[in-house]
Amino acid sequence: MRHLLDTTDLTLGEIDDMIALACDIISDGKKYSHICDGKKLATLFFEPSTRTRLSFEAAMYELGGNVLGFSEGGSSSASKGESVEDTVRMVSCYADIIAMRHPLEGAPRVASFKSGVPIINAGDGGHAHPTQTLTDLLTIYREKGRFDNLTVGLCGDLKFGRTVHSLIKAMSRYENVSFVLIAPKELQVPEYIITDVLEPSGASYIQVEDMEQEMPNLDILYMTRIQRERFFSEEEYLKHKDAFILDLGKLRTAKEDLTIMHPLPRVNEISTEVDDDPRAKYFVQALNGKYIRMALIITLLKWGGAL
Repeated sequence: MRHLLDTTDLTLGEIDDMIALACDIISDGKKYSHICDGKKLATLFFEPSTRTRLSFEAAMYELGGNVLGFSEGGSSSASKGESVEDTVRMVSCYADIIAMRHPLEGAPRVASFKSGVPIINAGDGGHAHPTQTLTDLLTIYREKGRFDNLTVGLCGDLKFGRTVHSLIKAMSRYENVSFVLIAPKELQVPEYIITDVLEPSGASYIQVEDMEQEMPNLDILYMTRIQRERFFSEEEYLKHKDAFILDLGKLRTAKEDLTIMHPLPRVNEISTEVDDDPRAKYFVQALNGKYIRMALIITLLKWGGAL
């Protein structure tokens, strides 16, 4: 049995296999419509979610399985003081696989020590979001056909943005990937991303505060929202919330084949006028999330001998 707690839990070959499986599901979904008959996915979301939770549920239903769980910690026994370990140990009795989101970094890893079924980290605090990264990788592959020789711009909240941290970890494993880190100084990536991920990988990176300056160089622009829930004060949030807003004017120097991505939800960091630009792929990205989670569920259940 294996868990998915971080993207680095997967080898590049395993990621390639999972993306190939997702592409096959896209081309012939009916072939997989009963592969999880009789299986149950538990969604343990101690923190609010729309896309991630619903895409997991849609993925399991389209595979023929069923779903149980809760959508906020207050509706679970956690509100009575039950530990994560006990919750997971109990839910393991009822489900074949668990997708878990928690506000505390490392909670899914702690849960994995007691779980009798595979645990999928669906986001833990500001740390990691590996299934969003698999979604991002599937989107990049479908749009670019490769993961190497790309310049990736990441813009917005790079300090608390777990999707950014996970994507950097994943993309830095490929050849000749350059990162342009666009954020106010206060919201740049944590130091460990520089010292433990980017520098050891040898990946090229620059940290800038001007989006338009680097726009002509980008193959991918990954926008993120400034996350109110991660700030310790309303004053700090308000100071940064409108730091970067992407509109058509800022795209005038961008490449014709630029891929614009966003993990969603969007607040105001991408103007709605960009939605009709053919380079905007964030809603396609959300759809890809369902397909890659279908592939992930199949893969983990097979690895664990449940399929």
